[in-house]
Amino acid sequence: MQAPVSWLRELADVPADATGEDIAAALVRVGLEEEGLHGGDISGPLVVGRVLSVEPEPQKNGKTINWCTVDVGEHGQRVTEGKAQEIVCGAHNFKAGDLVVCVLPGGVLPGGFEISARKTYGHVSNGMICSQAELGLGDDHSGIIVLAELLGEEAAAALTPGDDAIALLGLADEVIEVNVTPDRGYCFSMRGIAREYALSTGVGFRDPADLATPEPNDTGYAVQLTDTSPLEGVAGCDRYVARVVRGVDVTASSPGWMQKRLTQVGMRPISLAVDVTNYVMMLLGQPLHAFDLDTLSGSVGTRRARPGEKLTTLDDVVRPLDPEDLLIVDGADTPLAIAGVMGGATSEVSGTTTNVLIEAAHFDPITVARSSRRHRLTTEASKRFERGVDHAVAAAAAQLAVDLLVEHGGGTADPGVSDVDHRVPAEAFDFDTRLPTRYVGLEYPRDEVLGTLRAIGCDVAEAGAAEGRADHVSVLPPSWRPDLTNGPELVEEVARVRGYDQIPSVLPQPKAAGRGLTHGQRVRRVIATTLAHQGLVEVLSYPFVAPSVFDRLGLGADDERRHVVTLVNPLSDEAPVMRTSVLDTLLDTLRRNVARGSRDVAVYEIGLVTRAAQDPTSAPVPGIEQRPDDATLAAILGAVPRQPRHAAYAAAGEVEHGGPWGPGRKADTSDAVAWALAVGRSVGLGLVVTSVVRAPWHPGRCAQLALTDGTVVGHAGELHPKVTTALDLPARTVAGELDVDVLVAATGAPLAASTLSTYPLAHTDVALVVEESVPAAAVEAALREGAGESLESLTLFDVYRGEQVGAGQKSLAYRLTFRATDRTLTTDEVSALRDQAVAAAAARTGATQR
Repeated sequence: MQAPVSWLRELADVPADATGEDIAAALVRVGLEEEGLHGGDISGPLVVGRVLSVEPEPQKNGKTINWCTVDVGEHGQRVTEGKAQEIVCGAHNFKAGDLVVCVLPGGVLPGGFEISARKTYGHVSNGMICSQAELGLGDDHSGIIVLAELLGEEAAAALTPGDDAIALLGLADEVIEVNVTPDRGYCFSMRGIAREYALSTGVGFRDPADLATPEPNDTGYAVQLTDTSPLEGVAGCDRYVARVVRGVDVTASSPGWMQKRLTQVGMRPISLAVDVTNYVMMLLGQPLHAFDLDTLSGSVGTRRARPGEKLTTLDDVVRPLDPEDLLIVDGADTPLAIAGVMGGATSEVSGTTTNVLIEAAHFDPITVARSSRRHRLTTEASKRFERGVDHAVAAAAAQLAVDLLVEHGGGTADPGVSDVDHRVPAEAFDFDTRLPTRYVGLEYPRDEVLGTLRAIGCDVAEAGAAEGRADHVSVLPPSWRPDLTNGPELVEEVARVRGYDQIPSVLPQPKAAGRGLTHGQRVRRVIATTLAHQGLVEVLSYPFVAPSVFDRLGLGADDERRHVVTLVNPLSDEAPVMRTSVLDTLLDTLRRNVARGSRDVAVYEIGLVTRAAQDPTSAPVPGIEQRPDDATLAAILGAVPRQPRHAAYAAAGEVEHGGPWGPGRKADTSDAVAWALAVGRSVGLGLVVTSVVRAPWHPGRCAQLALTDGTVVGHAGELHPKVTTALDLPARTVAGELDVDVLVAATGAPLAASTLSTYPLAHTDVALVVEESVPAAAVEAALREGAGESLESLTLFDVYRGEQVGAGQKSLAYRLTFRATDRTLTTDEVSALRDQAVAAAAARTGATQR
């Protein structure tokens, strides 16, 4: 919400010497978040100019610039050289004869951008023709400001070249931008901002909603409220005020002060009827809607949409309606608007409109919020309704709009006033005035607590004294604060009014020393550190995927990873299920990085995956009156799907860069397996590697990592070419995924340090011939078992296939390193140990020594 200081002064007794910075600080003291301070930093000459000529000049870079001459009155080159101002401009949304805004050399724009005459595109540009973004009036920098479009033809016709544009556009006025949090919906208005400033500083406040309104009568426009709400017990619309103004000249220009106010708060003046409704909304926080009365059939009302209904909204989009959408309809049951979100095109006020129906209604916040998100329509009205609008201000808002249309549009207000009011009266609740002291930890005297509650608009009654509870009072929150429903929320109000800065920061002191990290946390940290040391970068991704990702990963129809948990209310309709593998989302992160120009990428993520139960059950929903019993808690936990923690990684491009030392090397299967083995070693586990076939990896380049007892830890290797094509990944991308929970469980026992031997190593090599189908890992395991405890390391250093070993066979060459802890091994001992190892390999795998 943007709050001009000059407008704020009309509603609160702001001291004359208070700056925008002072006002922003006062608002921060009562819990509002300052987003920025705009305006007040522009200095002239900034003037109105009339474009005399526009000469397009194409440039070698393909861009076309305009060489313009502009009449800026008695300023600039008219004074120094006796000619019109010469300016280079890159925009094309104006023509000769238009009135524009020009900043001349010596002027300063927002951000300290000083303007000077400079040579560009072969000309000397003496200033600049300004856009809204350049003046801090908005975000539109695509075209310059044409004053006839911004202010209206009538207002622009009264301008003269050379007029001061700073005063015209209110650029000398400071504007405070406030971030409105969800519980402060009433601050989406100047009324709310001014009230908060007065609350913070103690100055006087003038409520703009405090105006006389006529009593409802039977001659008003017919209104019928019906609601078959899916929200049981909640009315979609509980108040609807309708007023009629006839004979309005909707082509009349809005008054200059109104256009200035709307421009300052970031809205573009459009027409009288639209500007009036926007102005009232910004002032009071009550969204209004103006209908062309002559397009209606005699009455209006509300109802829920029916299946198959559609509505063309004001943005000319045909929108299919949902049965939960609340609609404004006319007497013929024709949809006119999505309540609280956007009006329809059939009843909008046009240039031929003469009779206007003003709507000021109060809609259910949840209904509006759901419709807004469902249709992806975030409007100024929906932002206010979904945060809670003051239901008591509807009549005043309608009256103010009627008065403005009568005054500036020449209309006549009908005497009939419709106010269909189905509001449920708010109920007061009991409040213990000692709660602020107990909750916050500071001393809040009773008088201060009661004074604060009354200052924020609450009705406070001393109801507790008669019942022997002198510290209790009855509190009825004001209509503009629907968020105040219980004692703790009132405590927050008491604390923020005194000032959050008054609450000291106190670190809690533990009664006993902490126990440090759990075993699982330590293992996870070791895994993350190990992968980072391998050169991978940690990333985080949302655990939500589309079901189609399993097809792109090539998972079989009976693959357990296709059994998913579907979200009832997903963040995105395109990703409604929980991932069953971290690679489901990590590979998309890799793809985005590659698509943005990162040629060499290696990333990893440690996160949860969700495995659906074969027979899922629904969790009970206990009440909040007392702690659920053990059986209920067990049922809740039993309904939660299993969520193991996995670590996954993926890489594409080079893992070793080329240079003077030689060519680079791309990531391959060996890297993916090596990273998994490094993780195993870091937690004290030796993982067994075997070749398997598993999606989404290449059939011949996928390794299974397992514990020595056969428990599968994960898989690693090169992705299948079809998978890389389907996911738009580089060819030969490698990836791996490990079950962290398995690693944690396998490392529960403390590791015993092994004795380091100071005796020399003894090396011996052996080459074994086995069938092609025999995994090298099986041969290695047999050699380790047969070699005994003196084997320190075993390395496969060569694989040979050829005529010397015969078809269908391969030769595996291993280097065995032996070392004893108590002596130097002799040659005979080493040979014997080698022979034992070869014999074990022969017995288990059929290996023969070459």
